[in-house]
Amino acid sequence: MSFIVTTDSGCDLPLSLLQEREIAPIMFVYTLDGKDHRDTMENYHEFYECMRAGQIAKTSQINPYEYEDFWRPMLEKGEPIVHIALGSGVSSTYSNGVIAAEALMEEYPGSKIFVIDSTLCSTGYGMLALRAAEMRDAGCSAEECVEWLNEHKINVNTWYTTDELLYLRRSGRCSRASAIIGTALNICPILNLDSEGHLIVQERVRGLKKTIARIHEIIGSTLDESVSEQTLYICHSDIEEKAKEFGESLKEEFGFKDTYYTYIGTIIGSNCGPGLMAAFYFGKPRTMKGYTTER
Repeated sequence: MSFIVTTDSGCDLPLSLLQEREIAPIMFVYTLDGKDHRDTMENYHEFYECMRAGQIAKTSQINPYEYEDFWRPMLEKGEPIVHIALGSGVSSTYSNGVIAAEALMEEYPGSKIFVIDSTLCSTGYGMLALRAAEMRDAGCSAEECVEWLNEHKINVNTWYTTDELLYLRRSGRCSRASAIIGTALNICPILNLDSEGHLIVQERVRGLKKTIARIHEIIGSTLDESVSEQTLYICHSDIEEKAKEFGESLKEEFGFKDTYYTYIGTIIGSNCGPGLMAAFYFGKPRTMKGYTTER
Protein backbone atom coordinates (compact mmCIF):
# COMPACT_ATOMS: atom_id res chain seq x y z
CA MET A 1 0.00 0.00 0.00
CA SER A 2 1.21 3.51 -0.82
CA PHE A 3 -0.48 5.05 2.24
CA ILE A 4 -2.69 4.19 5.20
CA VAL A 5 -6.36 5.21 5.31
CA THR A 6 -7.98 6.01 8.65
CA THR A 7 -11.28 7.51 9.75
CA ASP A 8 -13.45 7.49 12.86
CA SER A 9 -16.41 5.45 14.02
CA GLY A 10 -18.84 8.23 13.15
CA CYS A 11 -18.52 7.27 9.46
CA ASP A 12 -21.45 4.86 9.97
CA LEU A 13 -20.14 1.98 7.90
CA PRO A 14 -19.98 -1.56 9.30
CA LEU A 15 -16.70 -2.40 11.02
CA SER A 16 -16.48 -5.54 8.86
CA LEU A 17 -16.54 -3.42 5.68
CA LEU A 18 -13.80 -1.12 6.98
CA GLN A 19 -11.67 -4.11 7.90
CA GLU A 20 -12.23 -5.64 4.46
CA ARG A 21 -11.14 -2.39 2.79
CA GLU A 22 -8.20 -1.95 5.23
CA ILE A 23 -9.51 1.31 6.68
CA ALA A 24 -8.66 1.79 10.36
CA PRO A 25 -11.28 3.60 12.50
CA ILE A 26 -10.57 5.43 15.75
CA MET A 27 -13.50 4.86 18.08
CA PHE A 28 -15.52 7.64 19.65
CA VAL A 29 -16.71 7.48 23.25
CA TYR A 30 -20.37 8.07 24.05
CA THR A 31 -22.27 8.31 27.32
CA LEU A 32 -25.52 6.48 27.96
CA ASP A 33 -27.30 7.47 31.16
CA GLY A 34 -24.05 8.78 32.60
CA LYS A 35 -21.94 5.72 31.81
CA ASP A 36 -19.10 5.92 29.26
CA HIS A 37 -18.95 3.43 26.40
CA ARG A 38 -16.41 3.00 23.62
CA ASP A 39 -18.10 2.71 20.23
CA THR A 40 -17.92 -0.80 18.76
CA MET A 41 -19.60 -0.03 15.41
CA GLU A 42 -21.89 -3.00 16.08
CA ASN A 43 -25.22 -3.88 17.77
CA TYR A 44 -26.87 -0.50 17.26
CA HIS A 45 -30.41 -1.82 17.73
CA GLU A 46 -29.71 -2.28 21.42
CA PHE A 47 -28.41 1.30 21.66
CA TYR A 48 -31.61 2.72 20.14
CA GLU A 49 -33.79 0.56 22.36
CA CYS A 50 -32.08 2.16 25.35
CA MET A 51 -32.91 5.61 23.95
CA ARG A 52 -36.52 4.57 23.39
CA ALA A 53 -36.62 3.48 27.02
CA GLY A 54 -35.68 7.01 28.05
CA GLN A 55 -31.93 6.77 28.50
CA ILE A 56 -30.03 9.92 27.49
CA ALA A 57 -27.10 9.58 25.09
CA LYS A 58 -24.30 12.11 24.73
CA THR A 59 -21.03 12.18 22.82
CA SER A 60 -17.56 13.60 23.41
CA GLN A 61 -14.80 14.63 21.04
CA ILE A 62 -11.73 12.59 20.20
CA ASN A 63 -8.92 14.51 21.86
CA PRO A 64 -5.39 15.02 20.47
CA TYR A 65 -3.82 12.46 22.82
CA GLU A 66 -6.20 9.74 21.63
CA TYR A 67 -5.27 10.54 18.03
CA GLU A 68 -1.57 10.35 18.87
CA ASP A 69 -1.97 6.93 20.50
CA PHE A 70 -3.99 5.77 17.49
CA TRP A 71 -1.55 6.94 14.80
CA ARG A 72 1.83 6.41 16.49
CA PRO A 73 2.07 2.62 15.78
CA MET A 74 1.15 3.26 12.14
CA LEU A 75 3.98 5.73 11.69
CA GLU A 76 6.43 2.94 12.49
CA LYS A 77 5.60 1.51 9.06
CA GLY A 78 6.97 4.64 7.40
CA GLU A 79 3.89 5.20 5.23
CA PRO A 80 1.81 8.40 4.94
CA ILE A 81 -1.57 8.48 6.69
CA VAL A 82 -4.71 9.94 5.13
CA HIS A 83 -7.39 10.50 7.76
CA ILE A 84 -10.98 11.40 6.82
CA ALA A 85 -12.60 13.15 9.78
CA LEU A 86 -16.10 14.08 10.86
CA GLY A 87 -16.75 17.57 9.49
CA SER A 88 -15.62 20.59 11.45
CA GLY A 89 -19.05 22.16 11.00
CA VAL A 90 -20.49 19.81 13.62
CA SER A 91 -17.49 18.81 15.76
CA SER A 92 -14.04 19.95 16.93
CA THR A 93 -12.72 16.42 16.42
CA TYR A 94 -11.15 17.49 13.11
CA SER A 95 -9.15 20.32 14.69
CA ASN A 96 -7.99 17.97 17.46
CA GLY A 97 -6.75 15.62 14.75
CA VAL A 98 -4.78 18.44 13.14
CA ILE A 99 -3.14 19.26 16.49
CA ALA A 100 -2.17 15.61 16.99
CA ALA A 101 -0.87 15.26 13.43
CA GLU A 102 1.39 18.30 13.79
CA ALA A 103 2.79 16.98 17.09
CA LEU A 104 3.49 13.54 15.64
CA MET A 105 5.15 14.90 12.50
CA GLU A 106 7.55 16.78 14.78
CA GLU A 107 8.17 13.61 16.77
CA TYR A 108 8.71 11.57 13.59
CA PRO A 109 10.62 13.80 11.14
CA GLY A 110 9.73 13.03 7.52
CA SER A 111 6.38 11.46 8.39
CA LYS A 112 3.16 12.60 6.73
CA ILE A 113 -0.31 12.74 8.23
CA PHE A 114 -3.04 14.38 6.15
CA VAL A 115 -6.22 15.19 8.09
CA ILE A 116 -9.21 15.84 5.82
CA ASP A 117 -12.08 18.02 6.99
CA SER A 118 -14.80 16.02 5.28
CA THR A 119 -17.44 18.76 5.82
CA LEU A 120 -19.78 15.77 6.18
CA CYS A 121 -21.53 13.61 8.75
CA SER A 122 -22.19 9.91 8.94
CA THR A 123 -21.96 7.79 5.79
CA GLY A 124 -21.13 10.89 3.74
CA TYR A 125 -17.53 10.79 4.90
CA GLY A 126 -17.62 7.00 5.01
CA MET A 127 -18.02 7.26 1.24
CA LEU A 128 -14.86 9.39 1.08
CA ALA A 129 -12.96 6.83 3.16
CA LEU A 130 -14.00 4.08 0.75
CA ARG A 131 -12.91 6.20 -2.21
CA ALA A 132 -9.55 6.85 -0.51
CA ALA A 133 -9.06 3.09 -0.13
CA GLU A 134 -9.87 2.59 -3.82
CA MET A 135 -7.29 5.20 -4.80
CA ARG A 136 -4.69 3.65 -2.47
CA ASP A 137 -5.27 0.21 -4.00
CA ALA A 138 -5.03 1.70 -7.50
CA GLY A 139 -1.53 2.95 -6.70
CA CYS A 140 -2.26 6.65 -6.20
CA SER A 141 -0.05 8.63 -3.88
CA ALA A 142 -1.31 10.11 -0.62
CA GLU A 143 -1.00 13.58 -2.13
CA GLU A 144 -3.11 12.61 -5.15
CA CYS A 145 -5.75 11.14 -2.85
CA VAL A 146 -5.85 14.22 -0.62
CA GLU A 147 -6.21 16.50 -3.64
CA TRP A 148 -9.12 14.43 -4.97
CA LEU A 149 -10.89 14.29 -1.61
CA ASN A 150 -10.62 18.02 -1.02
CA GLU A 151 -11.86 18.76 -4.52
CA HIS A 152 -14.80 16.34 -4.55
CA LYS A 153 -16.08 16.26 -0.96
CA ILE A 154 -18.38 19.15 -1.90
CA ASN A 155 -20.12 16.79 -4.35
CA VAL A 156 -21.35 14.44 -1.64
CA ASN A 157 -25.03 15.23 -1.18
CA THR A 158 -27.01 14.14 1.86
CA TRP A 159 -30.67 14.42 2.82
CA TYR A 160 -32.07 13.50 6.22
CA THR A 161 -35.57 13.31 7.60
CA THR A 162 -37.42 11.97 10.62
CA ASP A 163 -40.90 12.00 12.10
CA GLU A 164 -39.48 11.61 15.64
CA LEU A 165 -38.77 15.15 16.90
CA LEU A 166 -38.35 14.31 20.58
CA TYR A 167 -34.70 13.36 20.20
CA LEU A 168 -33.82 16.40 18.09
CA ARG A 169 -35.26 18.54 20.87
CA ARG A 170 -33.20 16.75 23.51
CA SER A 171 -30.02 17.31 21.53
CA GLY A 172 -30.81 20.98 20.91
CA ARG A 173 -31.29 20.52 17.15
CA CYS A 174 -34.79 21.98 17.45
CA SER A 175 -36.53 23.99 20.16
CA ARG A 176 -39.06 22.56 22.59
CA ALA A 177 -41.81 24.69 21.03
CA SER A 178 -40.89 23.55 17.50
CA ALA A 179 -40.90 19.93 18.59
CA ILE A 180 -44.31 20.21 20.28
CA ILE A 181 -45.90 22.04 17.34
CA GLY A 182 -44.16 19.83 14.78
CA THR A 183 -45.33 16.66 16.50
CA ALA A 184 -48.89 17.95 16.81
CA LEU A 185 -49.03 18.90 13.13
CA ASN A 186 -47.04 15.86 11.93
CA ILE A 187 -44.28 18.09 10.55
CA CYS A 188 -41.12 16.40 9.27
CA PRO A 189 -37.91 18.38 8.74
CA ILE A 190 -35.71 17.98 5.66
CA LEU A 191 -32.10 18.52 6.67
CA ASN A 192 -28.81 18.66 4.78
CA LEU A 193 -25.35 20.20 5.01
CA ASP A 194 -23.99 23.43 3.55
CA SER A 195 -20.61 23.63 1.81
CA GLU A 196 -18.81 24.00 5.16
CA GLY A 197 -20.65 21.11 6.76
CA HIS A 198 -23.16 22.92 8.98
CA LEU A 199 -26.42 21.06 9.45
CA ILE A 200 -29.40 23.01 8.09
CA VAL A 201 -33.15 22.49 8.28
CA GLN A 202 -33.94 23.23 4.65
CA GLU A 203 -37.67 22.66 4.65
CA ARG A 204 -40.52 21.47 6.86
CA VAL A 205 -43.21 19.32 5.29
CA ARG A 206 -46.43 17.97 6.78
CA GLY A 207 -46.48 14.18 6.75
CA LEU A 208 -43.68 11.67 6.15
CA LYS A 209 -45.10 10.55 2.79
CA LYS A 210 -45.11 14.11 1.42
CA THR A 211 -41.67 14.71 2.93
CA ILE A 212 -40.20 11.75 1.10
CA ALA A 213 -41.87 12.86 -2.14
CA ARG A 214 -40.24 16.29 -1.69
CA ILE A 215 -36.84 14.68 -1.06
CA HIS A 216 -37.28 12.79 -4.34
CA GLU A 217 -37.81 16.12 -6.11
CA ILE A 218 -34.72 17.65 -4.54
CA ILE A 219 -32.52 14.65 -5.25
CA GLY A 220 -33.66 14.62 -8.86
CA SER A 221 -32.47 18.21 -9.22
CA THR A 222 -29.07 17.61 -7.59
CA LEU A 223 -27.95 14.46 -9.40
CA ASP A 224 -25.33 14.49 -12.14
CA GLU A 225 -24.56 12.17 -15.06
CA SER A 226 -22.71 9.66 -12.84
CA VAL A 227 -25.90 8.38 -11.18
CA SER A 228 -26.03 5.10 -13.13
CA GLU A 229 -22.45 4.27 -12.12
CA GLN A 230 -22.69 4.89 -8.39
CA THR A 231 -23.98 3.30 -5.22
CA LEU A 232 -26.71 5.07 -3.27
CA TYR A 233 -26.01 4.89 0.46
CA ILE A 234 -28.98 4.80 2.82
CA CYS A 235 -28.43 4.95 6.57
CA HIS A 236 -31.01 4.87 9.33
CA SER A 237 -31.41 4.89 13.09
CA ASP A 238 -33.19 1.58 13.63
CA ILE A 239 -36.01 1.84 11.07
CA GLU A 240 -34.88 -0.81 8.59
CA GLU A 241 -38.16 -1.31 6.74
CA LYS A 242 -38.80 2.41 6.17
CA ALA A 243 -35.18 2.92 5.08
CA LYS A 244 -35.33 0.05 2.59
CA GLU A 245 -38.58 1.35 1.10
CA PHE A 246 -36.98 4.81 0.83
CA GLY A 247 -33.81 3.49 -0.80
CA GLU A 248 -35.52 1.19 -3.27
CA SER A 249 -37.86 3.95 -4.43
CA LEU A 250 -34.87 6.26 -5.07
CA LYS A 251 -32.95 3.54 -6.90
CA GLU A 252 -35.94 2.73 -9.10
CA GLU A 253 -36.70 6.36 -9.94
CA PHE A 254 -33.19 7.61 -10.63
CA GLY A 255 -31.30 4.52 -11.78
CA PHE A 256 -28.53 4.16 -9.20
CA LYS A 257 -26.33 1.15 -9.86
CA ASP A 258 -27.10 -0.32 -6.46
CA THR A 259 -28.04 0.58 -2.90
CA TYR A 260 -26.12 0.03 0.33
CA TYR A 261 -27.94 0.08 3.67
CA THR A 262 -26.25 0.79 6.98
CA TYR A 263 -27.05 1.93 10.51
CA ILE A 264 -26.52 5.42 11.87
CA GLY A 265 -24.12 4.80 14.73
CA THR A 266 -23.90 6.11 18.26
CA ILE A 267 -22.27 9.45 17.40
CA ILE A 268 -24.94 10.88 15.10
CA GLY A 269 -27.53 8.66 16.75
CA SER A 270 -26.99 10.29 20.15
CA ASN A 271 -28.16 13.56 18.59
CA CYS A 272 -30.94 12.33 16.31
CA GLY A 273 -32.30 9.31 18.20
CA PRO A 274 -34.25 6.49 16.54
CA GLY A 275 -36.38 7.28 13.50
CA LEU A 276 -33.96 9.16 11.22
CA MET A 277 -33.07 8.06 7.69
CA ALA A 278 -30.75 9.63 5.15
CA ALA A 279 -29.61 9.29 1.54
CA PHE A 280 -26.02 9.93 0.39
CA TYR A 281 -24.71 10.16 -3.17
CA PHE A 282 -22.32 12.10 -5.41
CA GLY A 283 -24.04 14.91 -7.28
CA LYS A 284 -23.93 18.63 -7.93
CA PRO A 285 -21.82 20.69 -5.49
CA ARG A 286 -23.42 21.75 -2.21
CA THR A 287 -23.65 25.52 -1.69
CA MET A 288 -23.40 27.80 1.34
CA LYS A 289 -27.14 27.31 1.77
CA GLY A 290 -26.91 23.58 1.16
CA TYR A 291 -28.63 23.55 -2.22
CA THR A 292 -30.07 25.95 -4.77
CA THR A 293 -33.26 24.19 -5.81
CA GLU A 294 -36.46 26.13 -5.23
CA ARG A 295 -40.04 24.93 -5.36
